[in-house]
Amino acid sequence: MDLTVGAIDACRKTCTDVGSLPHNGFVSTIHDSTPLTVINPSDSTLGRHLARRLVQIGATDVFSVPGDFNLTLLDHLVAEPGLNLIGCCNELNAGYAADGYARSRGVGACVVTFTVGGLSVLNAIAGAYSENLPVICIVGGPNSNDYGSNRILHHTIGLPDFSQELRCFQTVTCFQALLNNLEDAHELIDTAISTALKESKPVYISVGCNLPAIPHPTFSREPVPFSLNPRLSNQMGLEAAVEAAAEFLNKAVKPVLVGGPKLRVSKASNAFVELADTCGYALAVMPSAKGLVPEHHPHFIGTYWGAVSTAFCAEIVESADAYLFAGPIFNDYSSVGYSLLIKKEKAIIVQPDRVVIANGPAFGCVLMKDFLRALAKRIKRNTTAYENYHRIYVPEGHPLKCEPNEALRVNILFQHIQKMLSSDTAVIAETGDSWFNCQKLNLPKGCGYEFQMQYGSIGWSVGATLGYAQAAQNKRVIACIGDGSFQVTAQDVSTMLRCEQRTIIFLINNGGYTIEVEIHDGPYNVIKNWNYTGLVDAIHNGEGKCWTTKVRYEEELIEAINTATGDKKDCLCFIEVIVHKDDTSKELLEWGSRVSAANSRPPNPQ
Repeated sequence: MDLTVGAIDACRKTCTDVGSLPHNGFVSTIHDSTPLTVINPSDSTLGRHLARRLVQIGATDVFSVPGDFNLTLLDHLVAEPGLNLIGCCNELNAGYAADGYARSRGVGACVVTFTVGGLSVLNAIAGAYSENLPVICIVGGPNSNDYGSNRILHHTIGLPDFSQELRCFQTVTCFQALLNNLEDAHELIDTAISTALKESKPVYISVGCNLPAIPHPTFSREPVPFSLNPRLSNQMGLEAAVEAAAEFLNKAVKPVLVGGPKLRVSKASNAFVELADTCGYALAVMPSAKGLVPEHHPHFIGTYWGAVSTAFCAEIVESADAYLFAGPIFNDYSSVGYSLLIKKEKAIIVQPDRVVIANGPAFGCVLMKDFLRALAKRIKRNTTAYENYHRIYVPEGHPLKCEPNEALRVNILFQHIQKMLSSDTAVIAETGDSWFNCQKLNLPKGCGYEFQMQYGSIGWSVGATLGYAQAAQNKRVIACIGDGSFQVTAQDVSTMLRCEQRTIIFLINNGGYTIEVEIHDGPYNVIKNWNYTGLVDAIHNGEGKCWTTKVRYEEELIEAINTATGDKKDCLCFIEVIVHKDDTSKELLEWGSRVSAANSRPPNPQ
């Protein structure tokens, strides 16, 4: 069946699965088979065509920063019914917002100006590339007459060759479209957008500043909805891979399943759960896959993260005689400084289009979703690993209760955040100790969860929260952000207010870059303390719905949460939580020392 990208009405339905396309597996579906209408000649322009395409694929909110090269293009985006242009405070946050939006809606878009805007958004686009998110990055480029003219333009580095921006984007996007004439603009726009959807990676579209408003015959009709042919497995390879994997797993005594972050790009989360239902194996996730696998599954045993795993999870995974990893990424962070105790000869590694069985055969052109579903029909049920887990499992203790007016501890904070979670909420975890504290939250069915582990750019969460909340308006977002990260991107709390978002932000004020302290301490990890609630009050400036408070004790925290979820449930709520600078999770202490050891390995002998 073709993957169809189509009608506006379908695009307005919000996706409720975290980091995936809507339930039917489509970005959107066209239901109206009436002939495509002829467009008014004055609207038959490049700008309106691009706007219509964005609406068609579901990017009905576009995050932007104006600049002189993109102003005419922005006029045409504003004029498109069904498209909401959201002005951000800077390009980096616009890119992060498109990233967060894509995690919920399946695709995101941002618009910036040439070079000064493009290079500012580049970091966010690189993060989206690392996380396999289809983000349409649109740049207002120079006048088409300036290409090859040997002129020097503003917003450049002062050379007549102003291809610097394009060359930078070539390494962090899967397709680059340079629109400097109208003859091939239609084809390039459609190729760029369809490539982003097929590859699940960002693309770059540069639009000459003199082109968006000019009518052209290629834009004279409503654009034909995309029909993207799905990728298919090599059937012989699929059958061979399934046969080899089934033989390998069926002779194991205590096999386990571990889900990885590439379940998202493979759209294989459901197939993975179907396999887990069938086989009865103990089921774990890698840290960067949290939120992609339901934690209410009866055989779920937690997060496998080596030495900082959920209690009893690593013991079950690492003692297994066979493990199937679906979509893993083994980097220095996810492997806790390369210290995982897993052996290649015991592992089946399933990547989006490849299966590797232990030290033996590898099978290419085999899609993960197809493989997992076919394997489920060939696998023998084996609950040994889960039974072992059930025997050794001891429920986690509760944090020591805070005495009245005792300084609030981080573990108490997250105990109360846990109670806030439901199918109507989503958690955004910033890079830092929030990674570890949020990882320990038990996600109820339907609760969203996002963080950026592969790229790990501090400040990501402010823009991502803006974008995710805009895309998933049926959920209340709970963002856990450290003070150091917040200082990087704080401005776009302003945009959250303009968009009337109801997010709850927990600003964890511990006076510095705590995650860096635990890797390698130094005076550079201490930051200037801000009056964070005062800053947000100044940004609020009496416009929109906003409520702020500082909490130092558990009693104040309880009151703040009751207010945020009660009287102020329709407001943006900003809760500054003041904690001791050395109050960190035990997992960060262990992880930091191991990552530090990996970073400080001496050079190999020459």
